[in-house]
Amino acid sequence: MLDLVTLGRRVQELRHGLGLTLQRLADAAEVSVSMLSSVERGQKAPTVVVLARIAEGLGVPLADLVAEPDDPRIVVRRAAEQDSVDEPGGWRRTVLTPVVPGVNFEWIRTTLPPGCDAGDFPAYAPGSHEFVAVDAGTLRLTLGERVLHLDAGDSVYFAADVTHGYANPGAVPCTYHVAALVMRPRAARSPRA
Repeated sequence: MLDLVTLGRRVQELRHGLGLTLQRLADAAEVSVSMLSSVERGQKAPTVVVLARIAEGLGVPLADLVAEPDDPRIVVRRAAEQDSVDEPGGWRRTVLTPVVPGVNFEWIRTTLPPGCDAGDFPAYAPGSHEFVAVDAGTLRLTLGERVLHLDAGDSVYFAADVTHGYANPGAVPCTYHVAALVMRPRAARSPRA
């Protein structure tokens, strides 16, 4: 079994990979936000029941959540293990890549129905990057004040430290892929005494 800090990091990485807030995972897992936060920070040893609820909320088997990987350099995510989330507004997001602790990269396939606006996403920390490739339909990508229209086969790169939004202004579904390297802000150092 993993030590508490490694377990906490794994839970947090899985949660981030799914795009879940602490509150959303706590609700899905039927545990308190404070318990979940303590587990993620490696400060509290959860019971097996709590671990099972967290694993269920993350959509992973409990054994996968607590087991040491055989070879951390190779992580396979089978199609049946991909996490698809049906978002409010009728759009669907599927995380295609495995979640690897310490690696802040994800590859996501999204489908927006005609006329759907997925909304704005906050700017990530400096040094974050996104690549977007449109498979089908038309995508309106808003980057701060700038608006780009992308058609099937088009792709774009942008520094993701700006508010960005995705919408489908077309009459047919829009499917696109996002490859994102999301940097985490550095924790503030406490002053030395």
